[in-house]
Amino acid sequence: MERTAPPHETAAPTPTGAPVSEVSGLLDGVPRQRGPHGTAGAGMRAPVPAAAPRSRTLRPWRLLPTPTGTPFTFGYAIVLCLTSLISAYADPALVHALLQASSTDVTHLVRTPELVLIGSALWVAGGVNSPFAIAFVLVLTALERRIGGLRTAAVFLLGHVLATLATEVPVGLAVLAGHLPGSSLHRLDYGVSFGVAAGIGALAGLLPLWLRLPLLAGFGWMLLQDLVAFADPMTNWGHLIALGIGIATWPVARRWGVRRLGPAGG
Repeated sequence: MERTAPPHETAAPTPTGAPVSEVSGLLDGVPRQRGPHGTAGAGMRAPVPAAAPRSRTLRPWRLLPTPTGTPFTFGYAIVLCLTSLISAYADPALVHALLQASSTDVTHLVRTPELVLIGSALWVAGGVNSPFAIAFVLVLTALERRIGGLRTAAVFLLGHVLATLATEVPVGLAVLAGHLPGSSLHRLDYGVSFGVAAGIGALAGLLPLWLRLPLLAGFGWMLLQDLVAFADPMTNWGHLIALGIGIATWPVARRWGVRRLGPAGG
């Protein structure tokens, strides 16, 4: 016996003439879309506001170190100013003794390598008016603003230590082989120039191409001229080696720069 549906269970026709049950069956696979407050269209995400473009206003004062912006370069520059004042105004015998004790010659490297590698980096050969003193301030400030103080110190020390060893170890071997006199073991060697050269090499990799090429070409040409002059070949070779060490840090220095400033740079 067939049961007929009661009147209240009869499917009501839609405006198209089809029962509601048939129409709803066609829409079963369509997900519900609700807005933030239950309104339709919530499945569409609100547009994310674009980030404000980084300001490119020229700020020349950022070329100089500051206690908060570049603490490593700022503090180091103060130390170099103090030692330069000592070198200029203290008793010459005292200055010579201090420099000799800080020298990274072969004899001191064998006896107290840690002490002289640090001590030799506390002096500026030629004083605060030397080209490397000016380069120290400008280059390390720019590098620290891009990769941070500790990483800038790491680049500086890497160039200072490796270039020193690369120039002094051959001197010691040459003395042992009889190609150089024994006095070469006490050759006075100090200053920040190797670390600055490494900083220039590292900074070049963080600059746009139109700045990178002139920087490397100009500094490299100066170093080659010094090498051709043959006034101090070991130091001149050390500068070229330190520059190469700085260039070798480009992959990691660029990663550091992206982490600190973002892909757009600074």
